[in-house]
Amino acid sequence: MSALWSSTEIEAATGGIASAPFAVNGVAFDSREVGAGDLFIALKGETTDGHRFVDGAFAQGATGAIVSQPVAHPHVQVADTTAALDALGVAARARTAAKIAGVTGSVGKTGTKEALSAALVRGKRGAVHRSVKSYNNHTGVPLSLSRMLADSAFGVFEMGMNHAGELAALTRLVRPHVAVVTTVAAAHIEFFDSIEAIADAKGEIFQGLEPGGTAIIPFDSPYRDRLIDHAKPHAANILTFGIGGGADVRALDTMAVAGGTMVTAKLPEAELSFTLSQPGDHWISNAMAVLAAVHALGGDLAAAGLALADFDGLPGRGARHRVGVGEGEALLIDESYNANPTSMAATLKVLGHADAKRRIAVLGAMRELGGDSDALHAGLAEPILEAGVDYALLVGSGMEPLARALEGRVESAHWPDASSAGESLQKLIRAGDAILVKGSNAIGLGRIVAMLTGGQS
Repeated sequence: MSALWSSTEIEAATGGIASAPFAVNGVAFDSREVGAGDLFIALKGETTDGHRFVDGAFAQGATGAIVSQPVAHPHVQVADTTAALDALGVAARARTAAKIAGVTGSVGKTGTKEALSAALVRGKRGAVHRSVKSYNNHTGVPLSLSRMLADSAFGVFEMGMNHAGELAALTRLVRPHVAVVTTVAAAHIEFFDSIEAIADAKGEIFQGLEPGGTAIIPFDSPYRDRLIDHAKPHAANILTFGIGGGADVRALDTMAVAGGTMVTAKLPEAELSFTLSQPGDHWISNAMAVLAAVHALGGDLAAAGLALADFDGLPGRGARHRVGVGEGEALLIDESYNANPTSMAATLKVLGHADAKRRIAVLGAMRELGGDSDALHAGLAEPILEAGVDYALLVGSGMEPLARALEGRVESAHWPDASSAGESLQKLIRAGDAILVKGSNAIGLGRIVAMLTGGQS
């Protein structure tokens, strides 16, 4: 297999000067993630300088580096390593004939990105590149691009934002043939005047569409028409998806089955019946977005249905664990990575449908909600009641309004941090319980999941 990048190609892409010939098979800017044969890019941040970690990166197996000052290892020296990372991403995108999908949204973008990748892989194994983890910002997107093999058939890239203008820059790097908005909700509302402004920022993804490209928009969203208006100047085709009637790609029939949903989907030129492995209406909607993207990319729809049947929940985003409790087990639903009001309500609904003796919700405070934070937290009381939650364990100071809203309605406790909550939960759980753990990542509820599962992902 040929190298991902040669020093000559890196020179041409970045305008830098190589100290010696070398070749690399991967790219990283976090020295802890460097593997054998990788290129290490020494970025300079506000609090640290990647040049401090060059020796460590080579000790871990790096074969080349991009630096802005000479080092005692094979390297390409540039004026600005961050600009060089962007340039490498641009060069990677320019040299491939792959069909590219870009995914954004207030909720569900990582899960949809992963499910879309799995759907394409099922039909084109070994030829699909995707961004890993949540590498969706101004450094993660060009890094993900730079890792794409030139002969890839498909590329799937997640793009995130918390300020206006960010997606416009990212989508022009990715240059997608298909651009997907999963949903619009009050995530990062602290940085916007309204949810309408968030919809406008999400609509920036269409600005980077390639000629002849397709915009994929949530039909059931109250911001559907606003997104369509953003897409029209840039998209040759617009597809809507959803659960409600009228969407171009929609769920005609659904039936809950053990751990998932049987779905019959209507597409512009076909119908497809499959079992969706993930439970919940939000995952039915995500699956419709995936099928719309596969259709627009010219992928294999039958293979996509098989992939959705096999798709496992992601760590922190719906992974399910059976944890031992005495002589029995409890179900643990791991949603610990992120949270906003929309995703909280959706996953509480999933908890409500779980077959369990008791339902326990471990909920961490939601971040970046601005002046509406108290009201949005208190507003979770109704989804908690509708889910039939027996015990609510609330974590973080932001949860104080919800704790007050639940007084006398649901048995609950409020803890300042994840460690205290975890100790309380260990004493509380019994065999037959279903436990949802969900909150903003900064609250650290992942530690509770690790404690209960013994660190299993």
